[in-house]
Amino acid sequence: MSDNNNNNKQTYDIYRDSNLRFLGYSNEVGEAFRQLWPKHIVNLTYGIAVAYVLADTADKGIKAHEKQGSTNKDVAIRAGDVLTWQMFASVIIPGYTINRLTKGTSYLVKRFKVPNARYIPTAIGLASIPFIISPIDKLVDYLMDEIYRKYLK
Repeated sequence: MSDNNNNNKQTYDIYRDSNLRFLGYSNEVGEAFRQLWPKHIVNLTYGIAVAYVLADTADKGIKAHEKQGSTNKDVAIRAGDVLTWQMFASVIIPGYTINRLTKGTSYLVKRFKVPNARYIPTAIGLASIPFIISPIDKLVDYLMDEIYRKYLK
């Protein structure tokens, strides 16, 4: 999700353009390690991801508020858009995807009695993260444009 200013020039966004962005993917790492880590550690990774989402939402809401001529409705729409997009693109869909992928891999390695397979589901989950990000972002962009944003204009 790009964030452009009035001149349509790309501006630097610490939540999107820096390594801080990786905090939004912490729950995917937690899901990849779900079978190896205690549940409270996996839950902590979700807390980190949601904190990142809320910080980005607050940042975009504040920037919308500071924009000359903005209304409370403009601020709410911008913050709601960021919150919805980030929750689906950074937390819900990727977390579910990695969860199912590692669960399925775990089932297969047990079913086929793969020796020393304890770390295979985690490795597959971690390796898949870079490959799922862009398709999920594009899917959420599409769904937001067709369902959410269409009715807010």
